[in-house]
Amino acid sequence: MQPILAIATLTWKSAFRYRLFWVLLVALMSSVVLLPLILKDDGTARGFVQILLTYTLGLILALLGVSTLWLSCGAMARDVEECQIQMVVVKPVGRWKVWIGKWLGILMLNTCLLSLSGASVYTLLQWRASHLTPFQQRILREEILVSRASFKPLPAGLDEEIERRFKATRGLENLTPQQRLEVRYDIAKRVYVAAQIVPPRQVRTWAFDLGYASRLLSTNQYLSIRVKFYPNSTNETGLYKGMWFFSRPGIPERTDYEPFPLASAAPQEFRVRADLPDAQGRLLVHYQSLEDITLIFPLDEGIEILYRDSGFGLNFARGLGILLAWLALLSAIGLSAASVSSFPVATFFSLSLLIVVFSSGTLSESVQDQNVLSGRPDEFQTLRPVANAILLPVFRGVLALVKAVDVASPVESLSNGQSITWSILGTAWLQVVGGFGGVVAGIGIWLFSRRELAAAQGTS
Repeated sequence: MQPILAIATLTWKSAFRYRLFWVLLVALMSSVVLLPLILKDDGTARGFVQILLTYTLGLILALLGVSTLWLSCGAMARDVEECQIQMVVVKPVGRWKVWIGKWLGILMLNTCLLSLSGASVYTLLQWRASHLTPFQQRILREEILVSRASFKPLPAGLDEEIERRFKATRGLENLTPQQRLEVRYDIAKRVYVAAQIVPPRQVRTWAFDLGYASRLLSTNQYLSIRVKFYPNSTNETGLYKGMWFFSRPGIPERTDYEPFPLASAAPQEFRVRADLPDAQGRLLVHYQSLEDITLIFPLDEGIEILYRDSGFGLNFARGLGILLAWLALLSAIGLSAASVSSFPVATFFSLSLLIVVFSSGTLSESVQDQNVLSGRPDEFQTLRPVANAILLPVFRGVLALVKAVDVASPVESLSNGQSITWSILGTAWLQVVGGFGGVVAGIGIWLFSRRELAAAQGTS
């Protein structure tokens, strides 16, 4: 362990020797202080927090991500090119210890920089919040600068319903395999649409199971119901009136709330009593539409129950912990690339991977459209099938890896006041650092151990 810590300390000192630490610190502090002064919010608490956290944390992650790749590539490749690493490996120190020591030193540097910049963002957030109106400050304290656990409705058994309807289709045995796929697709489409709509003047019910959290509700004054819906046709006001009532499974008594309107196409919240669930945490939420139009509640974000489980400070720290896990993976990628190539090649390769990750939205659109080359249908008729056959599988693989690494979205969760639990943080480190980072580190150590260092030529 002592050789690893010694190499980590040398890596840390090299960042100070080349003034990298101070340059990054000045850049990070400047972005934290100056960017919020340039950007303007809409005056609301939610808009203020979303603007401040999204842009500052996003810029911090971008600066640290690029600098981590640059430093990781330089820490390994330049030491090899300048024949400094040869002075180390001739000693009784395994090459894997050299690799791990450099990774640990970069991780320590990122931890320090991320902690300082995160503390600055937190301080600036509290200072700017004091300049909001009293009403917006109350919203900020109760709905945004908190840590609230989220519960989605229980699955409605849509797959079972699709299978039941499919088997009940007449003449199914006379259909070709392609026709059966089309029939199943049509049935699935109808079932999923029916599960999201509330017909005019009708009632929709969602079942929730808060589980162990129901025992914590006694310390909360209220629960928050967050809904988001879309009308099939809009009105002049953009508000749609309905009545909410709540009950417990197997009990006919229910708790009614007075009808009130809600805006569409944006998340809306309202409070209910915390004692509505039963002893097991089960709760039925009913919505009675009072409009003559159909309302659509999406399955993924139509409705959820929120309750406060901790403060914003600890939640913010856990969010920074997830960002640090991503930086740890980036440093492993940079070190692995530099273990077998020169500094320019390793930097180009690492930054190319980073650009591909940032372009995941474009890749997702190409996969969804099943088309790589945009343009008119009569264009690229010869090239388009070849490009689709080669690149679409690659895009799917890249998106699968990005999805596996993207365990949680800390910036979005912090902006919405959603809880980043210890289990999410642990999963991020286990999956991102221990899983993908471990594989990348294993490859990098293997490449570095097989590299012929004596063949490297000094730059001077």
